[in-house]
Amino acid sequence: MGSEKKSCNNNPRWVVLKFGGTSVSTLDCWKTIKGIINDRCAQGLRPVVVCSALSGVSDLLEELIKKSLEIKHKEVLFEIERVHADFAKSLGVEFKNIEDELLMLNNLATGISLVKDVSPKVHAQILSLGEIMLTKLAWHYLEKSGMAVGWHDARKCLISEPKEINKRRSLLSASCAYGADEKLRDLFAKEKSEIILTQGFIASNPEGETVLLGRGGSDVSGSYFAAKLCAERSEIWTDVPGMYTANPREVSSARLIKKIDYDEAQEIASTGAKVLHPRCIGPAKKSNIPLYVYSLSAPHLEGTCISSKKEKMHASVKAISSKRNVILISMESIEMWHQAGFLADIFKCFKEHGLSIDLVSTSESNVTVTLDSQINTLDKHALKNLVNDLSLFCKVEIVDSCALVSLVGRNIRSILHQLAPALKLFEEQKIYLVSQAANDLNLTFVVDDSQVQRLVLKIHEELFKDSQLTDVLGPTWQETFGEKIKQSFVNASFWWVEKKNKLLELASEKTPLYVYDEETIGEKIKSLCALTSVDQLFYAIKANSNPEVLQKCATSGLGFECVSIEEVKYTKKIIPDLDSKKILFTPNFVSEDEYKSAFNEGVNVTLDNVYPLETWSEIFANQRLFLRIDPGQGKGHHKYVHTAGSKSKFGISISEIDKVCALVAKHNLKVIGLHAHVGSNIFSADTWKETGLCLAEISKRFPDVRVLDVGGGFGVVEKAGQAPLDLKAVDSALATIKVQYPKLKIWIEPGRYIIANAGVLLARVTQTKNKNEYYYVGINAGMNSLIRPALYGSYHEIVNLTQMDEENMVKADIVGPICESGDILGSSRMIASPKDGDIILIDTVGAYGRVMSSRYNMREPAEEIYLKV
Repeated sequence: MGSEKKSCNNNPRWVVLKFGGTSVSTLDCWKTIKGIINDRCAQGLRPVVVCSALSGVSDLLEELIKKSLEIKHKEVLFEIERVHADFAKSLGVEFKNIEDELLMLNNLATGISLVKDVSPKVHAQILSLGEIMLTKLAWHYLEKSGMAVGWHDARKCLISEPKEINKRRSLLSASCAYGADEKLRDLFAKEKSEIILTQGFIASNPEGETVLLGRGGSDVSGSYFAAKLCAERSEIWTDVPGMYTANPREVSSARLIKKIDYDEAQEIASTGAKVLHPRCIGPAKKSNIPLYVYSLSAPHLEGTCISSKKEKMHASVKAISSKRNVILISMESIEMWHQAGFLADIFKCFKEHGLSIDLVSTSESNVTVTLDSQINTLDKHALKNLVNDLSLFCKVEIVDSCALVSLVGRNIRSILHQLAPALKLFEEQKIYLVSQAANDLNLTFVVDDSQVQRLVLKIHEELFKDSQLTDVLGPTWQETFGEKIKQSFVNASFWWVEKKNKLLELASEKTPLYVYDEETIGEKIKSLCALTSVDQLFYAIKANSNPEVLQKCATSGLGFECVSIEEVKYTKKIIPDLDSKKILFTPNFVSEDEYKSAFNEGVNVTLDNVYPLETWSEIFANQRLFLRIDPGQGKGHHKYVHTAGSKSKFGISISEIDKVCALVAKHNLKVIGLHAHVGSNIFSADTWKETGLCLAEISKRFPDVRVLDVGGGFGVVEKAGQAPLDLKAVDSALATIKVQYPKLKIWIEPGRYIIANAGVLLARVTQTKNKNEYYYVGINAGMNSLIRPALYGSYHEIVNLTQMDEENMVKADIVGPICESGDILGSSRMIASPKDGDIILIDTVGAYGRVMSSRYNMREPAEEIYLKV
C-alpha cells in the first residue's frame, strides 16, 4: 500500500490543507487560516491550501443558470457581485481583482438567455468561477498580510480521466488520476513562494475543458493534490472537530472518533456522515497518506486521524449514520428467475440514464435498489424516463421520502446477537430494505424519512450508553463544548441571563412556570415590521395563545392567523375591537359548521381542499375567500412540521387547479388571495420567494387575487452559536416578487419566530439518581408541560439557573415526574452540579409549549407569567 509513496521524492515535505465554504467566508476565518498556515510552516512543512467557493455561492451560481434560461438572471448576478464585494471589503482588498471573472459570468449567463439552453460545458464553466473568485481575493489578502503565496489554477494541475460515457456526468462529476505526479511536484517545488493557494472542486479534461468533481468535491481535490505530491499528510478543515459516533449536531452524546482506518471511515462517510466526502478517502488510502479532520472554530482540538493503522478493537459498532432524501426503486418480474442477463439489462438502464445505484437487494423475483438524490439528478422527468425504460423488463414501484440508517463498525456479523436491544427499536418501523455489507463493515436499514432522527438518537443511546474515553473514542460533543455553550449564552446576552435574579424570584414562589419576556417579543415584532416587502403580518396564535401575548401583537398592528373557529372567537374575545378582516381563518379538514361560523364572523376564510366546494357549495356560493395551495415540497426541521408535499394533509394540489377554477366559476366565487405554508424552522431565505413565485404564477388563473400569503416557518435560533435567519435576505428575496408583481400584496404569518425565544420553562430539582454510569436529574416539570422533546425529538438548551456561574461538570438526563419512559426533556446534558431545590431553566419554549400541554397523570401543567417591560 505504501510502495507508491516511498517512490516519491518527498522533499519538500508537503501538507495539503483543505478549507470548505463555511471555513473561508469571513475575515475571522482567514485570520485563523493564517495561524494554521504559519504553524505548519513552523513545523517544516510546505502548505498547499485548497479552498471551496464562498458559502452559498455555488447555490447562487446554480440559480444563475436556472434564471438565465428564464431571462431573469440580472438579479442573481447582482447578488453574486454583492456577496463578493462585501467579502472583499471585509478583507480590505480590491473588488476589481475579480472583475474578469464577473465579466465572464455575465457573458455566459447572457449566452444562455439568448440560446435558451445550457450545455454541461457552460454549466461547469459557471460553477468553477466560485472557487476562482474566492481564491483570487484570498490570495491578495494573504499577500497583503505579509505572506508569500503562489496562486495556481487547479484546472492546470488536475486532469480528469476520460472514462465516463455520459458527457454530462464526465463534465459535472469527473474523476482524476491520482498517482505520484513528478511534473506537479516539480512545478510546486520551483514556486518561489513557500505557500501554494489553489481551488477545490474544479479540474480539466484532456481536451482542456473545465470539469467539476461533483458537489462536495473540494475534499476530493485535497486528496488528489496530497496523493500527487506524495504529501506527508492531508488535512480537512470543517465545522466539526472530526468524525463522531453520530451527527453531533443532533446527538449531543456522540463521541469523537480519534483514530479510524480508511475502510471504516469510508463506510461512515458513504452512509451519510457529511463531515467529509466519501471519494476523498480512496486517494489517501492508495498513497498511504494520513488524513486528518479538524474544526476551524476550534483548531486546538485533537480531531480525527484516518490512516492504514487498524486499532486493536474487538468487533463493535463505531458509528450510527443516516442518509436522507433517498429514493427506493423496486423491480419485480416472475420471469427473472434463472433468466440469464436480467440484472445486466436493468442495470444498463440506470447506466444509460447516468444514475449511480447505492444499495441493492435481490430475490428470485425482485430487485430493489436505492438512489441517493444528492448524487443523482432525480427530478420527476428523469424518474419517469427511467421507469419507462425499466418497465420493458419488469413492474416498477418507486418509494420516495426514504432514508438510510446504518450501523458502521467491524465484524458486525459476529455481534448481531449483541445488537438485539438496538434492533428491537425497528419493531414499529416500516423497513423497506435491509443490507449487510459483504465487507462486514455496515448493517443498513431503509426506512421512512420521518423516523430517521428519532431512530438514530435511540440506537446511539442503546449502543453507546456504556462507552468511555479510550485511545479510539474521545469526549462527547456536549463534554467538549458544554462550557463553551454556556459561556456563549452569557456573551450573547440572552434575555434570561440578564434577568436571572427576577426569574429566580418568580420560581421561589411557584414552579413549574412558563415565563414570557415582553421585551423580546417586541424586538422580534419590530424586526418583522422592518421587512419593507411585506404588507401585513399575522400572528399564528396556535404557537401561543396567552392573552397578554395576543394583546402585545394587536397593539403592534399585527393580524391573527387562526386554525379553528374556537381560536377565532377567542381572539375576538381577547381583542374585542379587532377588525374581523385582520383575522385569517386557515382550517384543515373541519366540518361545514366551522366554515359557516367563519363566514358569519366576517373573517378571511381559507379553503385547502376541493371537497367542501363540491359537497357544501351552498356555503361558499358568492363568497370571497383564500385558497391554500400545496407547492409540492415540504421543508423544516422535522417531518411532522412539513406542511406541503403529497404526504402532507395540507393544501390543494397544483394538479387540481383546473378543477378549482371550474368550481370557482360555477359558484360565482371571488378568490382574493392565495396562501401556502411549507413547514417550520426554515433558514433558507429563498424558501418564501419560491413559495411566492409559485403562488404568483397560479394567481394568473384567478383575476381577483390581490394577496399572496407565503406562510411562516421562520427559523428560530435554538442553540448558542447557531446562525440566525437573515431577515434582510428574506426581505430581498420577497422584494423580487414585488418587482415582478407590483399589484400583489405579500402577507406572512409567523408564530414561533415571534414567541419561541421569548419563553422559558422554570422547574425545580426534586431528586437525583445514579444508575451505574447514568445520572438522572428529576424536576417537577414533565412531558405534560413540554411535550416537544418526546413528540419531535426537539432540542432545548437546559441550564442550572441557580448554579449558572458554576462550571458545567455533570452529565445528566433531565427527566420529569410523568410515568412514561419518554418523559425526558434533555439527554446527556452537561450542567452545573444540581442540588435539591435548584431552579432548572429550559430555553426556547415560548412556542408550542403551554398550548400543547395536558393534565396527563392528573398533573397540572406549568402556569404562565408575562414579564412586562
